Amino acid sequence: MSTGDYTHILLAVDFENESRQVLERGCRLRDLFQARLSLLHVVGNIPQGIEYSPGVLPGEVMLPESFDLENKLIETAKDQLDALGERIGVPQEDRLIRLGRTPRMILDTALELNADLIVIGAHERHGLFSLLGAVSPAVVKREVCDVLTVRIDADDR
Repeated sequence: MSTGDYTHILLAVDFENESRQVLERGCRLRDLFQARLSLLHVVGNIPQGIEYSPGVLPGEVMLPESFDLENKLIETAKDQLDALGERIGVPQEDRLIRLGRTPRMILDTALELNADLIVIGAHERHGLFSLLGAVSPAVVKREVCDVLTVRIDADDR
């Protein structure tokens, strides 16, 4: 990429209201650089058997063994991603769903697509969530291309 322009942007989406800023920024960059925009949503792995664990405590929901939680999550994500893609003009082939750890799937997909910019959201984490790690630092730390972390304003949460 000798001109310094971005030609393929990977935008990680999570369908939360607070991510509106991230989506808008990705679309503006697509338009500015006349770049290809790919949307990526990552569904976290559901450990085998977790959705119908036999040791259910009082007050917990017991799901039937035939309920395939992972497939339902993927199906829901596909519907949401298709609606979003239609709304912002992203073709079907550039709407991607991956299953796994979010930072790894973002990085792997960027490599697979030969993306030259990843756009993700970043916000301050507090309490227990700060111990669980965050996606944006993990992606930036192991960047495979340029990474834009869009600060999510506290007012939008």
